[in-house]
Amino acid sequence: MTIAMEMAAERNKNITNTIKSISNRLFGFIKQRVASTEDAEDILQEVFYQFAGNSEPIEQTTSWLYRVARNKIIDNYRKHKLPLADDVLNGAETEEDSFDWREMMLPSDSTPETEYLRNIFWEELQQALDELPAAQREVFIQNEVEGIPFKDISEQTGESVATLISRKRYAVLHLRERLQALKNELLNY
Repeated sequence: MTIAMEMAAERNKNITNTIKSISNRLFGFIKQRVASTEDAEDILQEVFYQFAGNSEPIEQTTSWLYRVARNKIIDNYRKHKLPLADDVLNGAETEEDSFDWREMMLPSDSTPETEYLRNIFWEELQQALDELPAAQREVFIQNEVEGIPFKDISEQTGESVATLISRKRYAVLHLRERLQALKNELLNY
C-alpha cells in the first residue's frame, strides 16, 4: 500500500514538473494558432487534463503534448464550423476566381468515410492556416471563424479596415491555392 502511494505521489510530481516546464511554450504555440487568449487557455487546460488522465506510458512527453495540442486546435476550428471567406469569394468576377468553399464542407451525415474525409480536410486547412503570416491568419480567423466585423478588428488592432481586408484577401488566395488539389480529390472521391 505504501509503495502504491509513493508511486502515485511520484507520478503527480512528474506531471506537475512537466506542466511547469512546458506550459509557457505550449501556451505560446497554441495562442499563435487560435483567435483568442481564452480559446488558448481552454485548449491548454484540455491538453493538460488529458495528460494527467493518461494511464499509458509516454516516451516523448513534449512531442505528445504538442500533438494533443494540435489536435485540440483542429477540434476548436471544427467547433466554429468555418464558413471560409464567403464575403471575399462571393465578389469574384470571373469563373476562374469563383470558388465555393462550401463545397469543401462535406455533407452533415456521419459515416466513417465522411468522418475520415472531414478529418483530412480540417488537417489540411490547419496546415494551410499555419503557413500564413500571423497578421493574415489572425484577421482571417477573427473575421471568418469568430464573425468579428472588420470595423471591430480595426478598433482592436489600430489597423485600417482596408489593410485588414487586404490581409484577409491574401489569406483567402493562399488557402484557395493550397486547398485546390484537396478540393478536387474530395469532390471526385
